[in-house]
Amino acid sequence: MQVEDGADRGVRGGELGLCLSGGGYRATLFHLGAVRRLHELGLLGRLDTISSVSGGSIFAGVLADLAIREGWQQGLQVGDFDRQVAEPVRRLTKRDMRTLPFLAHALYNWLLPGPRARHLVALCSRHVSSRPLRELPDRPRFVFCATDITFGVNWESSKQRTGSFQAGYLKDGGGWPIGRAVAASACFPPIFGPLRVGAPASAYAGGEQRRDDEGLRLRGMVALSDGGVYDNMALQPVQDSHATVLVSDCGAPFAFRSGGNVLRRLMRYTSVVQNQAHDLRVRMFFTGISKKWHLGATWGIASELGDAVPAYSDALVGERISRIRTDLDPFTDAEQCILENHGYCVAEQRLREKAPHLVARDAPAAAPPHSEWMHEARVRRALRDSHKRFALRRMWGRA
Repeated sequence: MQVEDGADRGVRGGELGLCLSGGGYRATLFHLGAVRRLHELGLLGRLDTISSVSGGSIFAGVLADLAIREGWQQGLQVGDFDRQVAEPVRRLTKRDMRTLPFLAHALYNWLLPGPRARHLVALCSRHVSSRPLRELPDRPRFVFCATDITFGVNWESSKQRTGSFQAGYLKDGGGWPIGRAVAASACFPPIFGPLRVGAPASAYAGGEQRRDDEGLRLRGMVALSDGGVYDNMALQPVQDSHATVLVSDCGAPFAFRSGGNVLRRLMRYTSVVQNQAHDLRVRMFFTGISKKWHLGATWGIASELGDAVPAYSDALVGERISRIRTDLDPFTDAEQCILENHGYCVAEQRLREKAPHLVARDAPAAAPPHSEWMHEARVRRALRDSHKRFALRRMWGRA
């Protein structure tokens, strides 16, 4: 795997980075729970970088908008987590950002994918944030990751720079709205086609791609897809530069299956390739820990916690929670509360096991935010259709 510019293995400052994976609204709500626990432990205000992909970028966009409105320049010191963070995230994940763009552009999306991607930009700008990246605080550094499918590398959008190390960085990248950066990060294929940057070659500074006629032509055609296509853990911006890296990983667990029709087999090939890339990222992360390049912890939606208290059982996680759809359709109250609880519990356990240096001795005891949704029989009933992309029970509000 190619290491991008700025990487310097073995050289570390004291930075603390948080990576928020993709996974649609499921990831947005799972990360909400994990970050709630980071807030309780006093770690949210210590973050130097928040790197995000897709559903993680939707959550990060809410935090970024809040950071601008509150004028934080020295870290996110959230006073009222429920009012400032949780309630906006729950309102957002009640909105359907999938169905209207899908239906409105269904007749021609395969030939003209741009309008649907731009529709997602409009929705993210309206419901996440329309504020420009240049208004973000210097700390924490928000990095929204997409995939530059023209050059096949990570594309990042932040206050400091917007672009990729191959194409170069836009001279006015800080003028991008946060909503555009979030949409580029979350336009998952094949539902959303790639989002064209639409900037001429002269708008880019630097970049390793050659500056001959072909290189200039390609810069003028840069298109962006979901950040998870390249790095669904959002590790690229922090893994080689931060002393401690925390990864909240809500990507879909790899399912074991065989057979199927031609379309299913094609999708299966893609899943195997993506799983291999994910496993490689994970191995790189833990290699860095073993070689003392960095410290850190990672937790995922399929994490097994055994007899850990508080937590859902491993059976419930495997059979219900980890199978919740990765989509941008409205999530029910039950789905919201369960995912937030689960993210909270697994982050608590993994931090204590893998990064105890971050947990103070007098840290407050863990208490899931929605105790009424810790009863497993009730959770099983509420999630019986949550794996389905379309479910009449959810549409009728009976989930």
